[in-house]
Amino acid sequence: MNKVNKALLYLVLGIFPFAGSAQDKDTPPPNWYNLDFQKDGIMGISTEKAYDFLKNKTAKPVVVAVLDGGVDITHEDLKEVLWMNPKETVGSTKDNDGNGYAGDVYGWNFLGNANGENVDQDNLEVTRLIRLYEPKYISVLPSTRLSEAERREFVAYQRMIGDYTSKMDEAQFGATNYTRLKEDIDGIVASTGKEPKDITKADLDKITPSNDRQKMAIRIIKKELDKDPFDKFYDSLTEGVKYYQEQVNFHLNKDFNPRTIIGDNYDDASERYYGNPDVKGPDAGHGTHVAGIIGAKRGNNIGIDGVAEHVQIMSVRTVPNGDEHDKDVANAIRYAVDNGAKIINMSFGKAYVYNKQTVDDAVKYAESKDVLLVHAAGNDGNDLDVSKNYPTKYYTDSLGSVQGEAANWITVGATGWKQDADLVATFSNYGYRSVDVFAPGVKINSTMPESTYKEQQGTSMAAPVVSGLAAILRSYYPDLTATQVKDIILKSVTKVDQKVKVPGEGRSRKAYLDEISVSGGIVNAYEAVRLAEEMAVK
Repeated sequence: MNKVNKALLYLVLGIFPFAGSAQDKDTPPPNWYNLDFQKDGIMGISTEKAYDFLKNKTAKPVVVAVLDGGVDITHEDLKEVLWMNPKETVGSTKDNDGNGYAGDVYGWNFLGNANGENVDQDNLEVTRLIRLYEPKYISVLPSTRLSEAERREFVAYQRMIGDYTSKMDEAQFGATNYTRLKEDIDGIVASTGKEPKDITKADLDKITPSNDRQKMAIRIIKKELDKDPFDKFYDSLTEGVKYYQEQVNFHLNKDFNPRTIIGDNYDDASERYYGNPDVKGPDAGHGTHVAGIIGAKRGNNIGIDGVAEHVQIMSVRTVPNGDEHDKDVANAIRYAVDNGAKIINMSFGKAYVYNKQTVDDAVKYAESKDVLLVHAAGNDGNDLDVSKNYPTKYYTDSLGSVQGEAANWITVGATGWKQDADLVATFSNYGYRSVDVFAPGVKINSTMPESTYKEQQGTSMAAPVVSGLAAILRSYYPDLTATQVKDIILKSVTKVDQKVKVPGEGRSRKAYLDEISVSGGIVNAYEAVRLAEEMAVK
């Protein structure tokens, strides 16, 4: 899931440890990810050009499963592109098709119970693992005699404690400073008698600050008014307060464990039949945004145009506000495969894993059933050849050694709309071996709950662009296998003949895209359908 922009925290504190991308300060054209560089001067994926090429061809609907936090199935721009289980009856509480999931008309929710209660907030995986290992290792000294297996666990536990402490320190620091600044700014806003969207510099000039904190608040508001209407910054600030408070109260709180709501036996990874049919859940913002990028109804003059036209969106609620559980991810993959999905979008990830084997087994199951998995690379600015981000395309044994790679898996990094040194998003993970392709993921406008729309950014937005492209290929060329679709997407990328800034603190290093990804480019729908056509006529 997307994280709050840390640059905002630094702005709040008045410090600037790194420069942001120039693209962060600009506004792209609407639907920019579908545009063409040669025609529009924008680094989109040439979707419209691809459809011009395909205009005399027929297509079959393709089911794309969105494994996420939920999808608003009533959205004006999505309701016509939803997958519906043909063997289930709307409103029925019975398991009409006998698949073990009663009432799964639009998909399934693995984060709830049969009484309709749902998990919203959850821990990070590192919190859950510390809670698991702490009783065993909290009093252990480095000199304590342990078995080899225990020694490995203890070393891992020590690393987790360091990471957890760092995260908690940042969360508490952020919560304190965001909350304090918002209180100061709320005071300034109240004194103007206006809504944030209506505040001008002239309003601020009439205010005589009574202390240094009010002076800073006024300076920040004026600075933001130079770029955008103030309400945009105010909304980001409000989100920042919420984000850091949730980190402290839920994600990093070892005393908080909402799994009891679901009522499953969590340690039984083979247990599959739990949850409920509420595919929207308590917070469907992220999943609805992802779904819109893949397949918001094209050409209806409403909202946006998704990438794929002949698509059916299946919602499988898998990701809480916090880290997903491996058991739920595995079951969600299996549910999607068993119910006809040909592409699974997974815009989530985490730094730790509890039961990788059960996820690996589900990925292998999807591979055996010819289903393509598309995964977001993550938003930490890390080299995934070095840092871990789960789930992953690499199969491993019990000791973590790589034992092969999923052939049906694409890992996606994020790019912006300008062909310049800032092309790769500041936040995007990358990796010469671990990240397959890049795709548009900066300032993407898409669907949000209650038939609204919003710009968001992250590799979470880049992955559904690729899922949408895969859906185009599998709808117009249904004989293509999942591995062939992957091969086409990677071979048809747009190459960029210049070095770009590598994500991470400072962005001081530059590299070519083929030095930080497998394909060395950005997905291109037009070139992909051309290559698919060549393969089809051979």
